[in-house]
Amino acid sequence: MKDLTQGGETRTIIAFALPMLIGNVFQQFYNMVDSIVVGNFVGTTALAAVGTSFPVIFLMISLVMGLTMGTMVLVSQYFGAKDRAKVRAAVDTGYIIMFWSGLAMSIIGVLSTNAILTVLKVPADVFDEAAAYLRIIFGGMLATFGYNGISAVLRGLGDSKTPLYLLVGASLLNIALDLLFVVAFGWGVAGVAWATIISQGASFLGGLAYVAKRNPLVSLNLRGLRFDRDVFKHSMRIGLPTGIQQTMVALGMMALTRLVNGQGTATIAAFAAASRLDTFASMPAMNLSQAVSTFTGQNMGAGKTDRVKRGHLSAILVGAAISVAVGVAVILFGRGLMGMFTRDAEVMAIGARYLAIVGATYLLFSTMFINNGVMRGAGDAFIPMINTVLALWVVRIPCAVLFSGPLGMGSDGIWWSVPAGWLMGAAFSTWYYLGGRWKRKAVVRTGPEAAGR
Repeated sequence: MKDLTQGGETRTIIAFALPMLIGNVFQQFYNMVDSIVVGNFVGTTALAAVGTSFPVIFLMISLVMGLTMGTMVLVSQYFGAKDRAKVRAAVDTGYIIMFWSGLAMSIIGVLSTNAILTVLKVPADVFDEAAAYLRIIFGGMLATFGYNGISAVLRGLGDSKTPLYLLVGASLLNIALDLLFVVAFGWGVAGVAWATIISQGASFLGGLAYVAKRNPLVSLNLRGLRFDRDVFKHSMRIGLPTGIQQTMVALGMMALTRLVNGQGTATIAAFAAASRLDTFASMPAMNLSQAVSTFTGQNMGAGKTDRVKRGHLSAILVGAAISVAVGVAVILFGRGLMGMFTRDAEVMAIGARYLAIVGATYLLFSTMFINNGVMRGAGDAFIPMINTVLALWVVRIPCAVLFSGPLGMGSDGIWWSVPAGWLMGAAFSTWYYLGGRWKRKAVVRTGPEAAGR
């Protein structure tokens, strides 16, 4: 456990964000290895199958991601207020939510795979492999949700290192199993899926073992679990808008995937590979946002709003520096990076074009995410949801349809819609942050904030 209400803001946020960033690098690295292995050892169709499945998986876990955010914010605010009884209540309630949600999502996913892929207009040459991949992934969702739940609790307590260690172990195991199942056994995309759920199951079991031995405050005690309605209500108020936001993002990704699928198998494969690289490039901003959420939660619980403001500014500046550097890198080396996934010249060219277009505007993405992180940590989760609706559904999706269709820009039109949405999101979230209404949304009120300052 780590108290984020003390020490220099920049150093505190970076020190907390860095283990999450390293952990997510490993997580995305093994996701990227999935694509590299199938792209090089199975083929372009298999790469497209894995790529077109990602938005579907993200849709199924989006609501649960929101629920874990609700748990993390409550844990961080109660921990900042030194209320251990409420911390335990938030943890227990969070575990119960994760179990039932994960079980439901797994069943729904397995049963609806074919229908979802049909709606996405997945090409016939990709359909069967995508369906096989998805069913296996859905079957292991409970372990995925369990790991995310434990990680959210630990991060709420200021512990970002333990989730890192679990991810490193899972990443190395996944890479080894990818090579074993795909290269040695010849299982194709099914081998990649099995490698993923086995490694996620291992990280979940490792997390359970750790909290049982090292942190009794948040350990899973099946006989002692207690569902707290008050905590659940607060968790829903914070987590449900975040879950809806993530679901809207996932649905938007599916809408974009449907447009991409209409461009042919080469574009699908290029988007699959470039999206993996894009996710790497986006991770610093996403992890800074997560760190700022926990930082904000603890400091709002302690009544230190001025410290939250200083932390926000520090995160914006750090995020800006990283975004510019990463953007330059993907613009200059995009084609070479695409070469890790495929030797198909057309796929490489399309993917490099995507990276060049979005890489120039990572600063907008970073600003939007960090602003949203402050609002979530303060308990004002409704505004990030509205921000997502505006950026994605009012700007990005209509622009993608308009640019790629009537304006005749093809796949480039879909790529240009991405920075258009980010511009709206960054502008709206900055306007709302400067308005200051998020300061009145904390669940726990202490110090001068309790008086409504």
